[in-house]
Amino acid sequence: MSVSTKQRILSASIRLFNEYGVDAVRLQQIAEEIGISVGNLAYHFKTKDAIVESVYEQVLDEFAHIFRQYLQSPQLSAFDQQLSLYYQFFRQNQFYLAEFFKQSLEQTPSQQVWQRAVNKMLIQLRSWLDFQIKRGVLRAEENSGQYDQLAETLWTSLIFLPVSNTMRGRLCNETVYKQTIWNYLKPYLTTEGVAEFDDVVAPLINY
Repeated sequence: MSVSTKQRILSASIRLFNEYGVDAVRLQQIAEEIGISVGNLAYHFKTKDAIVESVYEQVLDEFAHIFRQYLQSPQLSAFDQQLSLYYQFFRQNQFYLAEFFKQSLEQTPSQQVWQRAVNKMLIQLRSWLDFQIKRGVLRAEENSGQYDQLAETLWTSLIFLPVSNTMRGRLCNETVYKQTIWNYLKPYLTTEGVAEFDDVVAPLINY
């Protein structure tokens, strides 16, 4: 199935936004990236703001799709698959984080939507930890707030690890990304959790 011109425009915009930042990219660059005229581009998107808005909508739709994977299975292997999706998402959409942290007096509507989405992700992670405790895969909380802090750590690493490692000249491929997340979780695994991890997760990430 051929990709529509509209989708090609959005994909090219994301590539250019990642490389140059949203503010620096011009309509002419986007058109040249996919070999069409500015007039043809304007037929699909009248302004750059319209492109940016559609890109944000697509990014958030992708994020919501990953988010829903949480509901499909409680197994550690399912969480590992979700980590793969998060890795691809945050690698392919690094520009979005840069946009979110722009210095401004007021948050844009897109920033506000993104903020709600990532905060919802944190709540999801905390709920996932509670469910794994009930499954007997994670140890019960030993100190008040212990798993709140773990959820915060996981949340921060899931979102920022690719950018952080790139800034410091460190490798961050999918294997490193997943190993880092699992290394935070492994000390909390019960005997049953370790057995499940060794059986279904470790072989997938070269432990």
